Amino acid sequence: MSSTVVPDLRPETYTIPGPPARPAAGQRRKPDAKGFRPDIEGLRAVAVLAVLAFHASVPGLAGGFVGVDVFFVISGYLITSLLVREAVTTGRIRLGEFFSRRARRLLPSAALVLGAVALAGVWLTVPLRRTDLEYDVLASALSVANWRFVAQQTDYLAAGREHSPLLHFWSLAVEEQFYLAWAPLLALIVFFVARAARRGRAVRSTVAVLAGVLTVGSFGLSLYWTHGSVSLAYLGTPSRVWQFGVGALLALLPWHRLPGPRPLRVLAGWAGLLAIGACVLGYDAGTPYPGYAALVPTLATAAVILAGTPDRSGAAAASGVDRLLSARAPRAVGRLSYNLYLWHWPVLVLVEARFGALDWPVKVALTAAAALPALAALHWIEQPLRRSRILSELPRRGLSLGLAAVIVPVVLALVVGTGTLRLLGPAGPVDTLGLPPGASDGTSLLAKTGAPLKGGPVVPDAAQARKDFPPDGECEVPPTAVSSPSCLFGATASPDRIVLLGDSHAGQWFSPLLAVAAERQWALEELVKQGCPLPELTVTNPQLGRTYRECDTWRAAALTRLQQGPKPRLIVVSSLNRYTADQQLLLAGWEKTLQPLRALGVPIVYLQDTPVPGTDIPACVSGHTEDPSACAFDREQAQWPDPLAQAIAAGRMPGVQSVQVNSVICPATARSCPAVLERILLYRDDAHLTNVAAVVLTPRLERLLTESGALPARTAPGADGWTQVLRDDFDGPAGSRPSAVNWQYDLGTCYPGCPAAQWGTGEIETMTDSTANVRLDGKGALEIVPTRENGQWSSGRIETRRSDLAPPPGGVMRIEASIALPDVTGPAAAGYWPAFWTLGAGLRDGYTGWPAIGELDVMENVNGRDSVFGTMHCGTLDGGPCREPKGLGSGDQPCTDCRTSFHTYAVEVDFTAGAEQVRWYLDGREHHRVTAAQMDAASWDRAVHHGLFLILNVAVGGNLPAALGGTPGPATEPGHPMRVQYVAVSTKAAARS
Repeated sequence: MSSTVVPDLRPETYTIPGPPARPAAGQRRKPDAKGFRPDIEGLRAVAVLAVLAFHASVPGLAGGFVGVDVFFVISGYLITSLLVREAVTTGRIRLGEFFSRRARRLLPSAALVLGAVALAGVWLTVPLRRTDLEYDVLASALSVANWRFVAQQTDYLAAGREHSPLLHFWSLAVEEQFYLAWAPLLALIVFFVARAARRGRAVRSTVAVLAGVLTVGSFGLSLYWTHGSVSLAYLGTPSRVWQFGVGALLALLPWHRLPGPRPLRVLAGWAGLLAIGACVLGYDAGTPYPGYAALVPTLATAAVILAGTPDRSGAAAASGVDRLLSARAPRAVGRLSYNLYLWHWPVLVLVEARFGALDWPVKVALTAAAALPALAALHWIEQPLRRSRILSELPRRGLSLGLAAVIVPVVLALVVGTGTLRLLGPAGPVDTLGLPPGASDGTSLLAKTGAPLKGGPVVPDAAQARKDFPPDGECEVPPTAVSSPSCLFGATASPDRIVLLGDSHAGQWFSPLLAVAAERQWALEELVKQGCPLPELTVTNPQLGRTYRECDTWRAAALTRLQQGPKPRLIVVSSLNRYTADQQLLLAGWEKTLQPLRALGVPIVYLQDTPVPGTDIPACVSGHTEDPSACAFDREQAQWPDPLAQAIAAGRMPGVQSVQVNSVICPATARSCPAVLERILLYRDDAHLTNVAAVVLTPRLERLLTESGALPARTAPGADGWTQVLRDDFDGPAGSRPSAVNWQYDLGTCYPGCPAAQWGTGEIETMTDSTANVRLDGKGALEIVPTRENGQWSSGRIETRRSDLAPPPGGVMRIEASIALPDVTGPAAAGYWPAFWTLGAGLRDGYTGWPAIGELDVMENVNGRDSVFGTMHCGTLDGGPCREPKGLGSGDQPCTDCRTSFHTYAVEVDFTAGAEQVRWYLDGREHHRVTAAQMDAASWDRAVHHGLFLILNVAVGGNLPAALGGTPGPATEPGHPMRVQYVAVSTKAAARS
């Protein structure tokens, strides 16, 4: 994202009334009867040359955009002088005559440029850009161009579009809106004070007060908008009124009567001109603008104008800056400046649109060439129409000419635009249900077994692509937002959810992740903010034009929400990879963000950033419908190095997995990345995937998430009607940890907050996450090993991350594991207590209502005995329906080789209507059963009608081993593991009646 503060498009204008008659050579420089100031005409040259240098990208003149401030001050001065002079001398302001003069001078030349651009766009621009251009013609002809460009510049989702050839009309629109408001307002004031005893003083005083109030108010608004939205501050009329107001105050107040030596006026003039030059040299795109920075060129322009104002004697300073500005060359450029300004920017932009980026010397040459049509328009259109007696005799004639100058480009734009829209075809949304299926693997984007897209245009077409956003409503929050609303999609009532976290490059994956969540009956939560890097970096937002503080606030709020809310099943993070070129800084920023996320103990997947074309792909494709390969872009420039992906691959980011789809949408074997792949248009702008492309990538993304272990595989019911919802075969290298996607550790001697010390059972070990206690054996089994060091016992206890394991309504759930008990017996096994069991999900939220929450002991064994047993706990701590503390147990089930061989232990929770029960199995043989009929309905409901989580552990000591004659002592041998081949949970739907 660009960190530019000031918009890169600042064409300046001025609409200063030209001289009705030029003084002869050598004539003393005084204002004529109508107030003509030759030095101001020269000042216009200074302003326009600054603007031209800025637009031509001349090195060292990056502050040339301040020319607009010069023009606005001049306009405020001259227009106010003209109107007040008429009011004082005639007692009224003839609005018809005023607007007729404006129309004759300004609108025909502007209409010629608008018409030329509308027609040139047919040849020089691609169809999609042409439609934008015709809308720009309409807005410019109707004098609202600034508000159109405000909407585009402040719209993050419109990013990536190239400059409009008519962007410079924004300042014309600002001036024309100023005329439309200021002249009638002054006419109204004159109407009420015309009969005052001293009319001139009354008019000047009243207008001066009004101008002062508007100037102060507008300047305050400019500061506020510069802080909040640089585009609105720069292009908006209300935030520019104060500069017209400064010019107006120059015209209204009796500056010529101020006492003071003439050299001081000379010094002020030269200082003002030097200050304008300093701004041109010193300001750049990083200057917060307009804001306080605009005061310098604005007040400097006022100083130059004031220095050239004749004193009481009517003479100007002999050595003042006005002498320089009144010279023939500056005045010649000043007379041409309006038309030169109108023509130069379209020439630059349209040539670049046709031939690509231009170097600054070429831009300078093109700007100079723009003087030719500008001269032609000045001599053959502007001056003849302005001096025409026929048009000037009656105001309505000038107004009619102005109206025609508006209507002609509007009609032309409508005709060209309509034809272009027909060429592009309908821009309605794409029916994603009709898309061919995407491939889940391989090098093809589309599945080879699916129905391929047949010959025809790309999908989506270029016009559709521009609007092909993820259907997430207002959940991708704009730059001004500091928090995200509650944005849950899919199965919103589910306790399981995927969190999508990041900027708009994360938001482009909304549709695929929603599909993945929906297939599992999960929810999707979106926490996405436009232009906000997820790594903790300080950046500048181009829409706000300043440091992106809202991003920092939003990021902190999102992380806090995740820390304080229920744990998600999966967090998917993604972000633009080019907020900074400093890879170390970027990696450090990622670490700051990922640290609190990893503390949640939730699987985290980093979805690597997709290639960034850096050019408007839909526009390019619209001009190359027969050969979209012409819109391919350089792979090296599109894919920056990814320090986070490298760190994850090197094992330096534990708990974070990395996946990418770039290998299919931009293969490493090619030097360029395609814009269109297998007839799928991949990009909606210069950086983001189309929603269609994201939808087609869904199967691939799901496979990547599943293979990374972050997402449980989606399985269909087997022939026997069972659907597997959880399985872990404990595959992995010897000594590694069990899957963090499926399991989490219990640590210490009790749950956080210690509601029940020694795990509530009197056991003596400390549970750890050390691989000395919990590890994979490298042969497809999990080992939980009790160890002893310096007389202190340690062991392992792990729980499933999922706590929503439950039968479907009216159905059955089977919980099963293949386990070999610790191979130790006799005195060496005293105090050994291996177990496979479940607890109610409510305990995850800090609930301590055991045993009412329910406990199902699938398998327990103590002291190395040749037997196992199963138990259900429920009800109250003493007695109750489950006869606590013993529970409803199966009694010893003989198993002489359970220590040396794997055996299958299972529990089935059956919610069959009218016959609810829990059944215990050893190697497929039922050995225990508890039914709902054995207790009251409330106790049964509290014990089993909720989600469960599973636990595997080996305790040492405790009440149960002691009750059965086993207390750990010196003879107890550490280091004998319980081994687990697999754990699986399956469900079966209710039988149909």
